Amino acid sequence: MTSDEIREKYLKYFEGKGHARIEPAPLVLESDPTTLFTSAGMQPLIPYLKGEAHPEGKRLVDSQPSLRLQDIEEVGDNRHTTYFEMLGNWSLGDYFKKDQLEWILAFFTEELGLLKEKLWISVFEGTAEVPRDEESFTRWQELGIPKERICFYGPDKNWWSRSGPPDKMPAGEIGGPDSEVFFDFETPHDQKYGKVCHPNCQCGRFLEIGNSVFIQYEKGQDGSLVELPQKNVDFGGGLERITAAVLGKPDLFQIDLFTPIISEIEKETGVSYGKTTESDRSFRIIADHLRAASAVMEEGVVASNKLQGYVVRRLVRRGVFHLFLLGAKDLASSILKISEKLWPTNAGQLAEEATRFAKALVRGTAILTRQVETKGQIDGKFAFDIYQTEGFPLELTLEILKEKGKEFSEDEKKLFESEFEKHKERSRTASAGMFKGGLADSSEQVIKFHTATHLLHSSLRQILGDNVSQKGSNITAERLRFDFSHPEKLTEEEIKKAEDLVNEQIKKDLPVSFETTTLDEAVASGALHFFGERYGKDVKVYTVGNPKGEWFSREICGGPHVGHTGEIGHVRIIKQEKVGAGVVRIYAVVELQ
Repeated sequence: MTSDEIREKYLKYFEGKGHARIEPAPLVLESDPTTLFTSAGMQPLIPYLKGEAHPEGKRLVDSQPSLRLQDIEEVGDNRHTTYFEMLGNWSLGDYFKKDQLEWILAFFTEELGLLKEKLWISVFEGTAEVPRDEESFTRWQELGIPKERICFYGPDKNWWSRSGPPDKMPAGEIGGPDSEVFFDFETPHDQKYGKVCHPNCQCGRFLEIGNSVFIQYEKGQDGSLVELPQKNVDFGGGLERITAAVLGKPDLFQIDLFTPIISEIEKETGVSYGKTTESDRSFRIIADHLRAASAVMEEGVVASNKLQGYVVRRLVRRGVFHLFLLGAKDLASSILKISEKLWPTNAGQLAEEATRFAKALVRGTAILTRQVETKGQIDGKFAFDIYQTEGFPLELTLEILKEKGKEFSEDEKKLFESEFEKHKERSRTASAGMFKGGLADSSEQVIKFHTATHLLHSSLRQILGDNVSQKGSNITAERLRFDFSHPEKLTEEEIKKAEDLVNEQIKKDLPVSFETTTLDEAVASGALHFFGERYGKDVKVYTVGNPKGEWFSREICGGPHVGHTGEIGHVRIIKQEKVGAGVVRIYAVVELQ
């Protein structure tokens, strides 16, 4: 059974249960410019999980391409990837645990033919705030899973929100307990794994293939969990992992989504997959990272030093480095040959980035050689600095030192790792900041800024002309940042006019409302739509003013927004700067009136 066949079986199965098939969201969300990528199927559906009516109804099913960077250091084993496709079914206040667990088990066993004896289950053991999930525990037993194969875990394992367990959730974030399904690759006659083993260990015996999340809670402003007005089901199952289970392949890089990539890498390096643990790790990193980079490039993102472009650059360069480790002589040529076969539309960009990194490897080698010849040795701080400035990996630093008869002491390795951990923590903090902005943060202040951005956009167009179009934004609880097309920075008079026009609409206390309609109807109604990305079949249009009469602003947007402009406060522009050819960036704050 191929991955395409499994995807279609899943979508049709849940359509048969009354679910509407919805279009996947883009990897780069046009309605949420403050989030780097769609990293979960639930991300575009947050307003509906909170109670807003979805135009397709209460039962939905989709297959959502996703990109997660949290586990990038884990890529290289037999199960982790950065880019994946998530099969999802949704109940928006309709069915709950009883039906969900029955249906997903039937899909795995009856539709895909997985043996029930090979399935293990995990459920939520409870906390002081949220009770132990006895309902799921009982339901799984009713469905024929013996209690010996049902394991209880705490919030670190069996609670799902985009930001982790309850204590990590910011205000406005939603989540809930979950119940995971694991496939057991071991047979009674093939005891190749450890005797003491459980679904959440990492020995390779078990593979998670599905997670039914019961989204019932929202983090309140006071830090407590508040029950949502409706109980939701959010199922997610990685297509790659499900395919591996169906084919009985503990290594998901041996399924049809990856074998063509592995084959091309073998041709370019002369190394066979499955030869050594070390070389297999490089194969997997190359396959995953180039596949992920190409998927992002398909949405118009180019390699750069900022935001999504930085992620593309990091993925390509990490893949190229591991191609180097496998012995490829001409890195750019190898990348070009591989990508021309697999991702022809992106082959040129992938090869160009490989060329840049090949030059960085030459520069880094020269810097290292000079340092060793001058100082006789390098320390962990120097090794990290060259990693950060040139993208020069520690593995290559150690290899060059070894060639010169030098060793990197354990203390120096620890110093490098310490610097690297600080770097990762800064990256995680920055990533969290991206996630907290815009739609991912429903705090009162962020919602005010979100509506103020629409007012600012419309004001700038009225003052400067229709050439003004949004090029990006970033919203935190402290300020809004708005990028727009304009040849020069604004004059003091233009800034004053923009401020006055925004605050005039706030004083009018205009109503803010939305409707769901088709993209064509939204555009015909005068709604602004920018970014150049794909929109779904249906879009939400937010109007400031009377939607049937005189209005000040109308934009396609995912929300959230205030109910009336009078809730915002006084908007003041505090800074502006040129950030590129024909792009101006404005920073603004909201002050109490």
